[in-house]
Amino acid sequence: MDQVEARALALVGTEFRPQGRSAEGVDCAGLVLLACRLPIDDSRRDYRLRGDHWGELQPIIARHFRTVAVRWARAPQPGDLLVMAVRADQVHLAIASTAGLIHADARIGRVVERPGPPPWPVIGVYRLRKGI
Repeated sequence: MDQVEARALALVGTEFRPQGRSAEGVDCAGLVLLACRLPIDDSRRDYRLRGDHWGELQPIIARHFRTVAVRWARAPQPGDLLVMAVRADQVHLAIASTAGLIHADARIGRVVERPGPPPWPVIGVYRLRKGI
């Protein structure tokens, strides 16, 4: 099992908390930061759940991840970062898993593993750079 996937799976059941960055509560960005062992200070905590915060996430992604070209025949690999368009003004982050994806679900109120393909359009797939 991929290490990022394993760390994300270990967070399943963790409470959803907007701008949360610890095992006490996470949002989608917090889940990615913890699963990928990235510096917590790399992300802002003052963003709204809806609104144009994609521009704020791009520098973090560029610094720690590389873009993965996903073809129709190949799905993202476990541990990959998925960026999905929930709405025109809202993106959502998740970690690809063997069964589907792991994400901080605000409606359910906790981190969950969702089997099958992503429920939202995937607009980017990224893989953690080696050595991080």
